Amino acid sequence: MSVTIHPMSLVDPKAQLGAGVTIGPFCTVGPDVVLGEGVELVSHVVVAGRTTIGPRTRIYPFASIGHPPQDVKYRGEPSTLTIGADCQIREGVTMNPGTEGGGMITSVGDRCFFLANSHVGHDSRLGNNIIFSNNVMCAGHVTIGNYVIVGGGAGLQQFIRIGDHAFIGGGAGVLSDVIPFGTIRDNPAHLVGLNLIGLKRRGFTREQIHELRRAYRSLFAAEGTLTERVEDVAAEFSEDPLVHEILNFIREGGDKALCTPRDATVAER
Repeated sequence: MSVTIHPMSLVDPKAQLGAGVTIGPFCTVGPDVVLGEGVELVSHVVVAGRTTIGPRTRIYPFASIGHPPQDVKYRGEPSTLTIGADCQIREGVTMNPGTEGGGMITSVGDRCFFLANSHVGHDSRLGNNIIFSNNVMCAGHVTIGNYVIVGGGAGLQQFIRIGDHAFIGGGAGVLSDVIPFGTIRDNPAHLVGLNLIGLKRRGFTREQIHELRRAYRSLFAAEGTLTERVEDVAAEFSEDPLVHEILNFIREGGDKALCTPRDATVAER
């Protein structure tokens, strides 16, 4: 498969282009860029810096990929941006590489879909099968699990974590960690339950969902501290790996703030 480059694009001869790469008009590709097999830059796309893009990813007009991070502490260190396979990156999307203070890398997994004008900040780590709707603002140092959907216009504060299969409502201002399978909304965001629709669509069984709901109710009950409730739920659901995914997520957060229901008493750990 040959590489196709439109004559009105500028591609540095040092760039590494895989078989079947297609570069449309008015694109710019820098010397340290790696484009995997079958990558397509539709038109008016700029890929800069030490950026690697996985096979079959398609990038649409006016996307800015790999330019220096929007961080006043950045001093030109050779940080990187990696984007996985089979992603769709729509118009006006921006993604920045990492910084020395955040591990030197921003990474995006496979099969992710970024709608128009969404942003991935420096040093963020994104899993697979993520959807960012239009105008999502993801700050630096954010960690997002697999199968997460973020609604249009949502803002994700720096250093937060979002667990697998979570759903973030449109316009939410997310200031704290979001448990796996959780649904949050509003600004500031709060937990409103489990992502039941997403769980059903992804093939979780009725029994699995029922047990997650029981565990959720116990975790965010009014009695005791969050630490006590975590241990109680761990004992009651000792053989349930999905429940323990939530519990491990909470434990790993240490003293970090957690998105909770508005009426939950969880401030004290």
